[in-house]
Amino acid sequence: MDRKALGKLWRDLFDRTPSAALRRETLIPILAYRTQEKAFGGLKQSTVRKLRGFDEHADGAKPIRMTLRPKIGTRYVREYQDKLHEVTVLESGYEYKDKTYRSLTKIAKDITGTKWSGPAFFGLKRKARMATA
Repeated sequence: MDRKALGKLWRDLFDRTPSAALRRETLIPILAYRTQEKAFGGLKQSTVRKLRGFDEHADGAKPIRMTLRPKIGTRYVREYQDKLHEVTVLESGYEYKDKTYRSLTKIAKDITGTKWSGPAFFGLKRKARMATA
């Protein structure tokens, strides 16, 4: 399917237009999941309750920050000052130029020579979305 057909299918399944920022490679698995969800049903209620429970915090406790670790072998690529920089995710860290690092931030600092957030440098941070009440 071309992008136009995928957009129509998205509108049919989600009752809204897909974000222009979503690439075709991203749209396809989302549409496949939604199609299966419509055909066979969504998550079990017990799973939904469990997921919602992660958002609840007893006694004003600080929320648990859940970080998603990318799969081993994932590569981050960034062009900086006309040079291509590739980082590979390892089981316990990252590999950059045949050297192992514990954090992306250290790699970003080595590349730029200045203090950078590694996830921001490699384009992994997303702006917080405003919740509408």
